[in-house]
Amino acid sequence: MMDPATGKAAGAGSSGVRLAELVGTLSLAVDLGLGQPMEHVARSCLLASRLGERMGLDDAERASLYYVSLLGWLGCIADSHDASVYFGDDIEYRAGVYDVDMKPLPFLGYLLRHAGTGSSPTRRLGVRAGLVATGARKVQDSLRVHCQVTRAIAERLGLDDAVCVPLLHIFARWDGKGLPSDIAGDQIARPIRLWHVTDVAEVHHRRGGVDAAVEVARRRSGSQFDPAVVDAFCAEADALFAGLPEDSTWDALVDAEPALQVPLTEERFDVALGVFADFADLKVPALRGHSRGVAELAADAGRRLGMTPGEVRTLRNAALVHDLGRTGVPNTILEKTGPLTTAEQERLRLHSYYTERMLARPQRLRELGSIAALAHERLDGSGYHRGLTAPVIPRSARVLAAADSYQAMLEPRAGAAAHQAGEAAQALQDEVRAGRLDAEAVDAVLAAAGQGAMRRVSGPAGLTPRETQVLELVARGLSNRQIARRLDITPKTAGNHIERIYAKAGVSTRAAATLFAMQHGLLSSPISTS
Repeated sequence: MMDPATGKAAGAGSSGVRLAELVGTLSLAVDLGLGQPMEHVARSCLLASRLGERMGLDDAERASLYYVSLLGWLGCIADSHDASVYFGDDIEYRAGVYDVDMKPLPFLGYLLRHAGTGSSPTRRLGVRAGLVATGARKVQDSLRVHCQVTRAIAERLGLDDAVCVPLLHIFARWDGKGLPSDIAGDQIARPIRLWHVTDVAEVHHRRGGVDAAVEVARRRSGSQFDPAVVDAFCAEADALFAGLPEDSTWDALVDAEPALQVPLTEERFDVALGVFADFADLKVPALRGHSRGVAELAADAGRRLGMTPGEVRTLRNAALVHDLGRTGVPNTILEKTGPLTTAEQERLRLHSYYTERMLARPQRLRELGSIAALAHERLDGSGYHRGLTAPVIPRSARVLAAADSYQAMLEPRAGAAAHQAGEAAQALQDEVRAGRLDAEAVDAVLAAAGQGAMRRVSGPAGLTPRETQVLELVARGLSNRQIARRLDITPKTAGNHIERIYAKAGVSTRAAATLFAMQHGLLSSPISTS
């Protein structure tokens, strides 16, 4: 058999993991980012798939519908920072959207009710005034970025235009009052129209049963939803929901993949895990590139420790996915500048548990998850989420913990500047003396780090060293003016650099440039503060 995405034989070098299983895993991360129970996205996908069968979709449309339903909300992670700045807890903010027919005025009302949550009264008024004055333009910009990021990730996973093009219609509305504003009615891709109904209906069914799901679908018919899809859904609602598994939908979800793809090659599997890393790191600007940086450090350290090539590969891949669970933690916690409360600390510590849960299936991912979830364990039992001690922490997890700690110290975090390489090395040695990190693992990681190794002298796509610097700052979220100040150049010069970067990288937005930088490992090293 052949891998349809690569045209290569699927037997030799097969990873044993299907694309549906990988995308299904990403959907579990999306569930948490939406403030929904795990498998909400999977259940809405199954509903959409079964509704599509009843509506007579052909095989190509059903395959498109399947992946659109699983990937549609993926881009919400990319706007987490902005959402937290304007609305407080980004996860709580998204969860509430399911109760709003996102017409311009009702949606603006929802935004105003949440604007400045957790801020002072003065700032709340300022945020609300800004939303009204601009017509919520920044929110609309975030929605456009959402679509761009979702499409870019789908492309990197090897999906074709049948999936990638409809993903640009995520926020379109049947009545034409969504985004893009020039798309309405039958112009909206049919897979999107089906998914819009089942995504909302699943949430309301969970709260109030079939009657609640039917009621919300009928209420939004002709405005947000395609009336024909609503009619078909309501006519079959009892059967559609009755056909869902009572507990986990995972096996049913994987079996429902219309394309019945063979397992990915090892090469494509590794590429996909790099997408996982970039997806997780998008949530917080300061974390962008973190997972790839940890992966390279850990892999090099593993080789220095004499691990086999297979062990090194497993360690590197576990490092790529070790922060996937951060999608379940609000940015108000991840980016808080002051000390965390006890409740906030507990919520932060859950992220390694979430990582383990997401990577529980299939077996190949479970092997990675069993290492990835131990990134924050410490030899003396002071780590999380299990509080394990040295005898049960494997060497691979010890290396991962050391690499993660070192990389994190090289990165600026909320309220704290990045450490210099020497300072980070000293801090790791202090952790060894305190009995928390493994001495052998720390020595290997520090040797791999080279104590401040030089940056690459040339970048991908022919980027010059200066363009690589500018691209890194763009990906970190700096404006043209901020980049100019950082590099002691004029804003116009910074803008010229960005234009050339876009041309060379083949991108047209900051979101796409950020993904390009992450894909090519340009954010693995600390930002220069000079």
